[in-house]
This record gives sequence, structure tokens and C-alpha cells, in this order.
Amino acid sequence: MFEQLGVIGCGLIGGSFALALRRAGMVGRVVGYSKSPSTTEQARRLGVIDVVAESALLAVSGSDIVLVAVPVAAMEATFKAIRHLIDPGTLVMDVGSTKRDVVDAARRVLKDRIGSFVPAHPIAGKEVSGIEHADGTLFQGRQVILTPLPQTSAELLQKATNAWAAIGSHVLRMTPENHDAAFAAVSHLPHILAFAFFNAISRQPAGRDYLSLGGPGFRDFTRIAASNPEVWRDILMANREEILKQTQHFRHALDAMEHVVRTGNSEALESLIRSASEARAGWQMNSATPHTHR
Repeated sequence: MFEQLGVIGCGLIGGSFALALRRAGMVGRVVGYSKSPSTTEQARRLGVIDVVAESALLAVSGSDIVLVAVPVAAMEATFKAIRHLIDPGTLVMDVGSTKRDVVDAARRVLKDRIGSFVPAHPIAGKEVSGIEHADGTLFQGRQVILTPLPQTSAELLQKATNAWAAIGSHVLRMTPENHDAAFAAVSHLPHILAFAFFNAISRQPAGRDYLSLGGPGFRDFTRIAASNPEVWRDILMANREEILKQTQHFRHALDAMEHVVRTGNSEALESLIRSASEARAGWQMNSATPHTHR
């Protein structure tokens, strides 16, 4: 049980975490801050937070658990704004989709207070953003990845684990490096492909006509192309080294498909399709599936 949760960034993820902790009876009071005063006021009206903080620092004041739910590009500035009120017993978590850049920023800024920081990435979200879409059940049955540092307090790491487990999440631990490599493959690459694929169709002269014929398969395949542009710009730039490794793997696979189609090798084409089909049929979602973040 936490006395006070400080939420910095009252959007979909921050708001959902606050509601989830409330539902689980894990927090007494919630204080929230967002760059936009209208957002935090809306969060208060909706009952997501109890008190509006006028700054990120004031959201930390008196809080024994803090969730930094801002875009990854804003993490370092946020850490600078709050570091002076982070006590050894204060649990601080982020929810960024990349971890190495966030960890590096935390090391630069938090310095001797780094032990309070437990980097986190909940694998949950919606294509819509904003506090009005906050959902206290958002994390149920979803994975959350914790990437603790050597300096991370063992006690606070356990508290973080307990908090996520209490709201229904399956908690895994990874290194920041392994996290970013894995999510470049299973989350970041699919997004960049969805963006490129939709642009490729919509920008053709007959693109609008083609899109009017899209059915359920097309809808499912392109769902994540509707994701938040600013959020995904930051994620893709932050993890670009790992993403470029994955685009190379994809390019080789696409080249192989193109080659057998171009040469009319139907047996080789069927073999490539069968390989993917059987691997996909044997895949289980709980093994590792990210959904759109924030």
C-alpha cells in the first residue's frame, strides 16, 4: 500500500495506472501534473487524480511512488525537474517504450538518487490517447518489463514488482539492452512497416480507390498505422540503431519473397509462406506481444 502516487503526465498510461492502483486498493491519494493545465483539471474531474500539482516537482512532494508517463524525449528534463525531492524510499518508474536512452538520462541526472529508479515498460495501450480514455483494467493480463540497474534498490524493485502484479500485470525483468533489441523486433519494426505500407498505398494515384476496398485483414494489418505520430517519432529515433538492424532482417526476407515471385518459383514461394504460417500458428501472445504504447 502506497500513501501517495504522483503521476507526471496524465495521459492514457499515467491515468490508467492511477485508476488501476485505486481499484486494487494500493494507494491512498493521487496527485497529478501535466504540461497542459486543462489535462490535469480534466483528470481531477474524472476522478483519476485527487489533487492537481502545479509542477512536476510538486507531484513528487509527499509521494512514495512516482510514475513518469511522459514521452521518452522528455524524460531527461523531467528527471532534472524532480530529482531534488526524490528520497531513498521514493519509488520512481517511467513507462517508456525504449529503455537504454531513458536509463542513460536517469544516470546523468539522478546520480546518487539512481537507486530509487526502476525503469518500466508496460506492454499495453490503445490507438487513442488522452486522459479521457484512461482505463483501470488496461494492464490486466498484460506484460510489464522492468529493467533494473545494478544500483537499483532491491526493496524498491520488489515494491515495483508488487505494484504491477497487484493491477494484474505479468512482470518480467530484462536488461535495458536486451529490452531495446527485442522490442525493435516485435514492436518498433511493425510500426515503421505499418506507417510505410499505408503511405505506399495512400500516395498512389488510385490509392483512395484501393483503400475503399480494404477488408478486415487490411484493417487488422494496418491498425497500428493510426498510432500517435509524436510518440512514435520519439520511440523510433531513440531506438534507431536496433530498429535499423531489424529493417535489414526484414529487407532480406522481403528480397527473398520478391525473388521467388519474380522467377516464378512457386515451390520456393510456398515454402517461404509455409514457414511463416506454421511459425505464426505456433506462436502464443503471452510469450511476447507489444501493443501500441500510450
